[in-house]
Amino acid sequence: MRYIAHDYQKYATQFILDHLIAAVFLEMGLGKSVITLTALFDLCLDQFLIRKVLVIAPLRVARDTWPSEIKKWDHLQGLTYSVVVGTEAERKAALMQVADVYIINRENVDWLITKSNVRFDFDMVVIDELSSFKSYQAKRFKSLLKARPHVKRIVGLTGTPSSNGLMDLWAEFRIMDLGERLGRYITHYRNTFFTPDKRKGEIVFSYKPLPGAEEAIYKRISDITISMKSCDYLKLPECVINEVPVTMDEKEMAIYDKFREDMVAKIKDKEIDAVNAAVLSGKLLQMANGAVYDEEKNSLHIHDRKLDALEDLMEGANGKSVLIAYWYQHDAERIKDRFQVREIKTSKDIEDWNAGKIPAAIIHPASAGHGLNLQTGGSTLIWFGLTWSLELYQQTNARLHRQGQKDTVIIHHIIAKGTIDEQVMKALRKKEKTQDALINAVRANLEVMR
Repeated sequence: MRYIAHDYQKYATQFILDHLIAAVFLEMGLGKSVITLTALFDLCLDQFLIRKVLVIAPLRVARDTWPSEIKKWDHLQGLTYSVVVGTEAERKAALMQVADVYIINRENVDWLITKSNVRFDFDMVVIDELSSFKSYQAKRFKSLLKARPHVKRIVGLTGTPSSNGLMDLWAEFRIMDLGERLGRYITHYRNTFFTPDKRKGEIVFSYKPLPGAEEAIYKRISDITISMKSCDYLKLPECVINEVPVTMDEKEMAIYDKFREDMVAKIKDKEIDAVNAAVLSGKLLQMANGAVYDEEKNSLHIHDRKLDALEDLMEGANGKSVLIAYWYQHDAERIKDRFQVREIKTSKDIEDWNAGKIPAAIIHPASAGHGLNLQTGGSTLIWFGLTWSLELYQQTNARLHRQGQKDTVIIHHIIAKGTIDEQVMKALRKKEKTQDALINAVRANLEVMR
């Protein structure tokens, strides 16, 4: 297929070519893969500045999206690649192949650097979903940080750079510039830009930015960062956000309320303890969805309110394909028991969905939230259960609401009234404000290019 680049795509590609360190915050649907691959082709096969590129991406994106993008576009012919996924033997064999681009899933970064016994001789690294390196305690972060000084060029791609707040940015930019802009140590970054927020005695649970901190952080990273919003550059179809309330009866609500207040509830003589706020939150979300795990991981049924609402929404789709996002495994099992659905897991599933062969599909945001192109298979997404993660929420929505979608996208949220569902929706909106501030602060000015 012939690639006719939009102005913003030309700008972003040139930004990568002009900067040894490039943080490219492209909102979902703007074509970050082809933008980056166009730059890689130039660096590898035209200017001969780069010999060997490592692309790090979520598993399904590494396995499916990047290879398909390379094969899709005519102007990328000649750019060779090797996909480093699968068993250890398969990964080692892929690393032994001669190629310009090596594509690996992020879970195997630590293996590649510390365990594979294969020399890390990549002179350029592309991190697809830079936000997956926001945890400075993760093995993938520590391993890549060790190898980072040997890399001449690095590109960080994401549409959600600070999904959980500005604290995430430190680890991401520590990988990018080795601490030049936001400091080498998280403690210094925290003390410079934040103050304790929620705490109990000497224990600090969260931090909030100091006055003027956001602007100061944005200014420090602006020289190596561009950001773009799809609404500025693409004429996407309308996206309709809809909330579908469901109501539990008195008995069901009494179980929910008692567990919330006492952190202990007895369901069918099974006692469930919530040992901390995170566990309690998870239990309440499960109960709002209609079932909950006990300590033996058995699923205990509470209600079918969301399943009933899901049935109405599927019937209301009038034969159009629907995509259903679930969070807990018992949700998926109950949906499968009641409806004829197919889970999107493999390349074949993606192909069949986009070909219109799957009337109803379920996906888990953590495994299908990044990079998958599902827009040609349908335009209706139903959130059966919500997630606290703004990143996964936005990324999952963008599987359908992206470039190439021809129909109005409808996103339904099934919300159990009087439950934690309502708080999650508010929290997602609150987090979104912080991220929008970041995106707007470093938004690319295309007028400079013209």
